[in-house]
Formats: sequence, C-alpha cells, structure tokens
Amino acid sequence: MSEKDNSLAEIQEHRAKIDEIDRQIVALLNKRAGHSLVIRGLKPGAHLGLYDAKREEEIFAKVGSYNEGPLYNENLREIYATILKIMKETPSV
Repeated sequence: MSEKDNSLAEIQEHRAKIDEIDRQIVALLNKRAGHSLVIRGLKPGAHLGLYDAKREEEIFAKVGSYNEGPLYNENLREIYATILKIMKETPSV
C-alpha cells in the first residue's frame, strides 16, 4: 500500500470517528435542550425571569473548568454562547 493510500485510509478512519462523535453531540444537545425547555416552563412559577446573566456566566466558568484542550476556553465560550442563544430562540413544545 502506498503512502497516499495509507494516508487516505487513516483520514477515513478519523472521519468515521468524527461522524460518531457528531452523532453523540447531536443527541446530547437535544437532551440538554429538553432540560432547558423544562426549566423555562418552571421559571414563571419560581418567579424567575427567562434570562439569567449570572447563570450564563456560571455555565461559561464550568465549561472552562472542564476544558483539557486543545480548544481554548474562549473557543468553548463562543460555542456555548451560540448554544444558549439558540435555546432562547427555541419555541417551547
């Protein structure tokens, strides 16, 4: 097998692993969204506003504390800011 063939085979292996990770990420994002929507429904009864800047900062801090790289905490903050923005825009079921 040539070096090119070896490299192509290795690329395919990594892409297959990425595809599986993406499947898991999608499942986890939907699971997270479900909990977020339940919390949104409970907030009025707890006399809480729908937006909680303090909680968002707590989420960013926790995510940063879980980080072992190679992503930087700033990258994770950007990803999570997008997740939180989308959750605010997701209609309740």
